[in-house]
Amino acid sequence: MQQVDVIGTLREAFPDLDAQALEELSGLVRIQTYPPQTLICKEGAFESVFYLIVSGEVAITKHFEATEERVLRYSGPGDFFGEMALIQDEPRAANVRTTRDTTVLEFDREVFDQLMSSSASLAWRMIRITFDRLRANDQTALSDLREAYLTLKRLDKAKLDFIQIAAHELRTPLTVIQGYADVLRNSPAGESDPAMLEIVNGIIRGANRLHQIVNSMLDISKIDTETLKVSRVPVLMQSVFAELKNEFDEALAQRQLTLYIKQLGEVPYIAGDPNLIYKVFYQMLINAIKYTPNGGEITVTYWATDVEGMGAAVAVTIQDTGIGIDPKHHKAIFEKFYQIGEVALHSSGKTSYKGGGPGLGLALVKGAVEAHGGMVWVESEGYSEETFPGSTFKVLLPVDPAQVTASANRPRPDHVPEAK
Repeated sequence: MQQVDVIGTLREAFPDLDAQALEELSGLVRIQTYPPQTLICKEGAFESVFYLIVSGEVAITKHFEATEERVLRYSGPGDFFGEMALIQDEPRAANVRTTRDTTVLEFDREVFDQLMSSSASLAWRMIRITFDRLRANDQTALSDLREAYLTLKRLDKAKLDFIQIAAHELRTPLTVIQGYADVLRNSPAGESDPAMLEIVNGIIRGANRLHQIVNSMLDISKIDTETLKVSRVPVLMQSVFAELKNEFDEALAQRQLTLYIKQLGEVPYIAGDPNLIYKVFYQMLINAIKYTPNGGEITVTYWATDVEGMGAAVAVTIQDTGIGIDPKHHKAIFEKFYQIGEVALHSSGKTSYKGGGPGLGLALVKGAVEAHGGMVWVESEGYSEETFPGSTFKVLLPVDPAQVTASANRPRPDHVPEAK
């Protein structure tokens, strides 16, 4: 074992201790030598030992992610570690691992407390080093966050570029497929052969479905690049929901779902883009149909109201008797590509129960609603395929977006104002 001048080492570390104090302290510390790659301090563990390095070297590391351990610094002779857990009486904030044969002096909590009370210079040194280390850790965390942000920004742009390119590249062959399918359907051969007609109709349905996805991709790219144009004309919500009901009649019948549409009192026209408004409630109804089991109910209710910062508005709620949404997902579901659960387990059917999709629908809803100066959110007690707590999506659309004075990031109201 390495010969250690304990009193000399302590004198260098704590120069304001007198000879008697150093002599007493030397009898209270332990000398330990650890081989390379020994974990002396474990992050998250409650430990009560303070260490002073006599010789060798240790690496101070910390887990910033579940699988990533980052080196914060290396420490050598004369340095100490383990003090923060004792000062704060909390778990170890980092791992300490030897990089070579390392000899240390070990101080138990009682000895450490005695040192702190008898050595003013040590107390100040501890405070200074603790703050320096906290500052260094903060700088490391900020640097990591900055790097992660830039990486995510690059990835998001690459994803957006891919969406735009893919959508435009898909449009041409889709148009060709739809054109030839229409020719086949209207040809004598198609009209006289039921089996062929069914095949052609299947091609057309698939092409139309893909065309809707392509259009959603383009809409999302416009929302992200803030190039979505809102062509405002008077829009009557009654007409929008009547058209949507006709659109979904067949799907509702297949799924044995009941759709109720309720207008409370007089509802004014809103200044909006009829195409975008239609897409908003189309996507919301698709979502309600997908996550409501066969035999369930979907209720659309809308009315005129007044909202602070928005003025005269139309409120819409879409309530279903479906499986509900866990509160932790309430905000995230409006982000593009966000999927709840295992995507591989989802059906790809547009209106099939728990059918999957590209994760663009509700992102489009949020972007289009906010482009109109409105707000959208969801309320649900939770998720259950046994009790079916259901979900209620709520939308506020200003009658005249020019009157909206509040920011798009304003907090949603505690409740949807009642009908006027």
